[in-house]
Amino acid sequence: MRIVIITGLSGSGKSTGVRVLEDEDFFCIDNLPVSLIPTFVELMEKSTDRVRDVALVMDIRDLESLRGYEQVLQEVRGAGHSVEIVFFDASDEVIIRRFSETRRRHPVSQSGSVPEGIRYEREHLAGLRRMATKIIDTSEFNIHQLKDTVISFIKGGAPPRDMTVHLQSFGFRYGIPLESDLLMDVRFLPNPYFVWELREFSGLDPMVREYVIDREETHRFLGKFTDMLEFLLPEYKREGKSYLTISTGCTGGKHRSVAVTEELRKFFADKNVIVKITHRDIGKG
Repeated sequence: MRIVIITGLSGSGKSTGVRVLEDEDFFCIDNLPVSLIPTFVELMEKSTDRVRDVALVMDIRDLESLRGYEQVLQEVRGAGHSVEIVFFDASDEVIIRRFSETRRRHPVSQSGSVPEGIRYEREHLAGLRRMATKIIDTSEFNIHQLKDTVISFIKGGAPPRDMTVHLQSFGFRYGIPLESDLLMDVRFLPNPYFVWELREFSGLDPMVREYVIDREETHRFLGKFTDMLEFLLPEYKREGKSYLTISTGCTGGKHRSVAVTEELRKFFADKNVIVKITHRDIGKG
């Protein structure tokens, strides 16, 4: 297994780092006592799920649970597993400001003093810091830069995973999908439902798609909508968005929205994104 130990100072970005690893399909456990790591590794070896990438958060919340980490990590390495330690750090001033902005108390400060908590952590985590495979100083990072740095380390300098675009058709009759990032209403297009020979078919059928797509108003709409997507896609990527849901709706979710969604698939074919298609309501009604 590849075992990544996430550690470092409170307020330095460990939680964000763990969320990034979860998105990269790591099996993540928060604050597992060091003494239980060999047992956990043994259980994973016997598991039928074939877990290969694991992230374990080790911090100062329970100092007693950290005792003996050097010997335990050496034992895990000796069993043939890769162990990497990623230490998150930041300047005292930045950590104090972050705690002030969130109005949280420092987890290890008895008096509630953030500077006191920082001093305590620096003292007791010094050994882990010296052993670190990678030290990530987040003092000057925004959240997107932090995510990119973590992914770059995990992938050995490879670029972040491509964005996933979820194209979804739906019927307004059955409610708007709450997970939508962008929502488009195509009920202005002529409805195949009112054409007797097309009513029983869906937007996946060539006759219905031709009826919906091969119209001047549809071509104009798609041109304007894809122009907007051409602008938005790199902007979303730049801001670190990894998942984009575009929902296209018509009355019943069977004809127009399905045909338009399938047409949008073509636009994304050369955009270096992963495309997923869902026709939520195609079988209803």
